[in-house]
Amino acid sequence: MLYGKENREEAAYLDPIFGSNSEGCDLPKYKLNQKSVEPRIAYQLVQDELLDEGNARLNLATFCQTYMEPEAEKLMSQTLAKNAIDKSEYPRTAELENRCVNMIADLWHAQADEKFIGTSTIGSSEACMLGGMAMKFAWRKRAEKLGVDINARKPNLVISSGYQVCWEKFCVYWDVELREVPLDSKHLSLNLDHVMDYVDEYTIGIVGILGITYTGRYDNIAELNEIVEEHNRNTPHKVYIHVDAASGGLYAPFVEPELIWDFQLNNVVSINASGHKYGLVYPGVGWVLWRDQKFLPEELVFKVSYLGGELPTMAINFSHSAAQLIGQYYNFVRYGFEGYQEIHQKTHKVAQYLADAIAACDRFELINDGSHLPIVCYKLKDPNAQEWTLYDLADRLLMKGWQVPAYPLPKNLDQQVIQRLVIRADFGMNMACDYVQDMQAAIHDLDRAHLVYHEKKTIKTYGFTH
Repeated sequence: MLYGKENREEAAYLDPIFGSNSEGCDLPKYKLNQKSVEPRIAYQLVQDELLDEGNARLNLATFCQTYMEPEAEKLMSQTLAKNAIDKSEYPRTAELENRCVNMIADLWHAQADEKFIGTSTIGSSEACMLGGMAMKFAWRKRAEKLGVDINARKPNLVISSGYQVCWEKFCVYWDVELREVPLDSKHLSLNLDHVMDYVDEYTIGIVGILGITYTGRYDNIAELNEIVEEHNRNTPHKVYIHVDAASGGLYAPFVEPELIWDFQLNNVVSINASGHKYGLVYPGVGWVLWRDQKFLPEELVFKVSYLGGELPTMAINFSHSAAQLIGQYYNFVRYGFEGYQEIHQKTHKVAQYLADAIAACDRFELINDGSHLPIVCYKLKDPNAQEWTLYDLADRLLMKGWQVPAYPLPKNLDQQVIQRLVIRADFGMNMACDYVQDMQAAIHDLDRAHLVYHEKKTIKTYGFTH
């Protein structure tokens, strides 16, 4: 087709993006533009705003999934408009959520003589909130029956000081005392020798962590269960366990199926996990399950209209896209048990390779070797043996794109700075070899660099927090 000078509408649309008026002025930041912008130009403007951010695939700080298959992405993009809370409008989506809960319950050894119940959440933070609320409400009922004055003191929650910040938020939001069992150099997970020292008639529950975010270590849930069992035999003030399995809940069943940590243990009454960590879904989905309906107080369950009847629901967040939980179901269908196992075992091998490579370097001492979760943590053997710190090493690695956190350990150990590598499914052996080479080059360069003196007495988190 031929065009003449009257065809200006088409010509304007074909004007070059970088020659447009919108590219010639500052992007609107705190006040709306007066006029609209062409979609292709708006896309380019926003995309360019994100150019100087890190590459998610090179982010070794995050546990969150950074890759999904194109088919999964297509399916999720097609279902972004579905509101997960609208059960009657999207009954098939509700059924997919139900199937996921059943599959996870099977992985966590839900008992045949009990009636498990569970739900999806936005992530493990919401799941922890729901698990904590159930513990508090259930404790209140038990305490009132035993004649405890529930208004005399705050109820309390017992957890190791390696907790994720969502538990601190829970305790603030729901007026619960957070009782931290300190980590120390001999106990980098829950100290079982002293955990019961923190328990009394006002304890709503004990949280065991299957994958501490600081180090990747597992609390010994089976031994904790034995201690709680003995406690419950000798007192009417019973206490139960919630397992925060944000990281390990969809990893351990495939890599360490012999590890006993879940509903096989009598006193584990609820478990949460992140679907967007080792469930291999993009950020935005978590799960919480109770071993039996009796551990979820009825007043926390609400009824919504569903296919002419009622459906029980429990959530803090309300309207949100169903895309992530549909992505979770896709992964369950796509991979099956053996697929998840193959992916996680590969990830495990990569973590062990990195741990061996770092241990072989005489500068570092391993804190965690990836024997459970594929998390590798290490510290400098002698911080005074070189002029640089782990913060300097993190900065140097960032020059190659690697985002590697350096941070102090929790209270009692907060003078000890460590570095952590989180190995995910999309981090293969080739990338691991590249990382080792870049790490060796960074150390070589730091040894020969002129560095600004660091005040040894001051511990700085450099923006990385848990």
